[in-house]
Amino acid sequence: MDTLSLFSLKGKTALITGSGSGIGYALAEGLAGAGAKIILNGRNAEKLTTAKNTLRKKGFEITCLVFDVTDSAAVKMAVSEYEKEKGPIDILINNAGINIRGPFEDFKEEDWEKVLDTNIRGAMIVSQAVGKFMIKRKRGKIINICSMQSELGRPTIVPYTISKGGIKMLTKALCAEWAKYNIQVNGVGPGYFETELTKPLKDDPEFDKWLCNRTPANRWGKPRELIGAAVYLSSEAGDYVNGHILYVDGGLLASV
Repeated sequence: MDTLSLFSLKGKTALITGSGSGIGYALAEGLAGAGAKIILNGRNAEKLTTAKNTLRKKGFEITCLVFDVTDSAAVKMAVSEYEKEKGPIDILINNAGINIRGPFEDFKEEDWEKVLDTNIRGAMIVSQAVGKFMIKRKRGKIINICSMQSELGRPTIVPYTISKGGIKMLTKALCAEWAKYNIQVNGVGPGYFETELTKPLKDDPEFDKWLCNRTPANRWGKPRELIGAAVYLSSEAGDYVNGHILYVDGGLLASV
């Protein structure tokens, strides 16, 4: 047996939401390196075009679908047109998400709704749109990007924590419902990674010191360190893994 062939994504197409930068972009580059055709997604067409051109220069096959994951009509139209004109979407990574910080007692209802709408409803909408085609084909891979906050709470991010707890249970519930269609639904739970969104925390000496001391690996993660988990769960190697959350956190959850 050629063991490495189990991890090949050659001939597969992966849609990654929120992939114009950060973790989504890193996963796009990683899956492309394993042979997949990549569909980048986001709301900013200019940002996506820049990401597409950068990845194409590396020899990868990249297209873009511009839509807001909370816009049900736009999502359904984009997915249906792609499936009809270009072929099946074999892998979906629900990565798009936002975080708004603030003390719970003063948190604005509109911000609460925005976080939950993007993080939970967005994943639901895209999973439905792509999942209907996967069900017809009786095959597919869905990876939901969870978080440490799928398991742990922290001050000032109550709605984010709720949303990521919801994504964890969406993963398990969809596994229970769709595994019979040969669809594997799993999650990847990043610890604290250096991205544009976490830069304010990384640049805060007090938080940086606390995090490194709290994490057994004694450092922040790098986005490329999530690629292995995503490729594994997207590939034949993960065909009997379902409803599982793979935490990539430098040991943080294992330690008190």
